[in-house]
Parts: sequence; structure tokens; C-alpha cells
Amino acid sequence: MLVSLNTFVFSMGELWGRGADVHLFDQHARAVTRFLDRELRSAVLPPAARPNVAPIALQEIRPQSGATEKLLTFELPAGCRLFVWPERPLPEVVCSLQVRDREGLFLLWHSRLEKNFESDPPRETIVTPLVTALAYEYYDADFKRWTTETTLKLDNSGNPLTPQRLRLKFVYNKLTRESVITLPAPTSTLPLF
Repeated sequence: MLVSLNTFVFSMGELWGRGADVHLFDQHARAVTRFLDRELRSAVLPPAARPNVAPIALQEIRPQSGATEKLLTFELPAGCRLFVWPERPLPEVVCSLQVRDREGLFLLWHSRLEKNFESDPPRETIVTPLVTALAYEYYDADFKRWTTETTLKLDNSGNPLTPQRLRLKFVYNKLTRESVITLPAPTSTLPLF
């Protein structure tokens, strides 16, 4: 009887544990998507959103690796809970999103109030090692359809266009998920909830 009870308990544990990876992976992808969505939404609200300035835009950023690139950049007036400061946290934090091959999704950040804001590279915080790609989605009003680009789309003058949505690809072992984040439009008032 003890052997059969032991067999039953271990087989039930195997059944419950089988879907745990899938469940945890899905939960992680949703949590990262919600986190980025919340941070981007706070970037378009006052006081982060200033008149005549796009609150979410593409900017030339020089990461610690040294190679300058155009990254989606936004400002968080109060910073973010993921940022670890050497001393007391400073406000007016400029953030950029970057995906690195085999490393994951990073937030590059530094405060406008730092002494060497213009010259020092931003600090880096990994958001998740499970994001393997970041794609940009643009809406074509003429054809009434969305297009997904792996690189930034250029306008007629050769300047990169800010996308309307971001598509994140999460990979863990053989599991793959994609999530879409709509970039919020700037507003001069508080949103209606």
C-alpha cells in the first residue's frame, strides 16, 4: 500500500510540474509586457511630457559598449523601481530600450541632473534575458495595414520614424511567445480611468 501511495504522489507531482515551465514563462512574458507598458504610459503624462517635445522618440545613445545607435528613448520623472543608484535616487531619468543578442532586453538610463549627463554613457539594467528580438510596427494609413520591421523605418528624408507599436519576442528553451506594446500618444491632461 505504501508503494502504491508513493507512486501516486510522485506521478501527481510530475503531472503538476510538467506545465510549470510553460506557466512561469507565460507569466514572465506578461509581467515584462505590463511593466514596459506602464513605464511608457507614465512617460507621456505630465510632467514627463513637455510641450513641443515627443515624449517617446528615437535618439542617438552611446551605451557602455561604445557603439552609438538610435534607440527608443523616453523620460521617467521619478525613475523606476529597477534602477539601482549609488546614492539617493535622482529624478528626471532618461531611459532607452535596447535588445542585445544572447543577453536580453536592457534599459539604459541616467538622470539629467547628473554632473556628466552629456558625456558619460548611461547605466544599464537588464529587464529580462528572455527577450531575443525587438521589432517595430508601423501603421500604413494608405493600405490600412500594419507592417513589422526588424530595423527602424525611414521617412523620405532618411530620418528614422518612431513606430506606433513594439513587438517583443520571448524565448525560453523550445518555448516562444510574442507580445505587442502600443506606444501611447502624448497627452497634456491626466487620462480618464
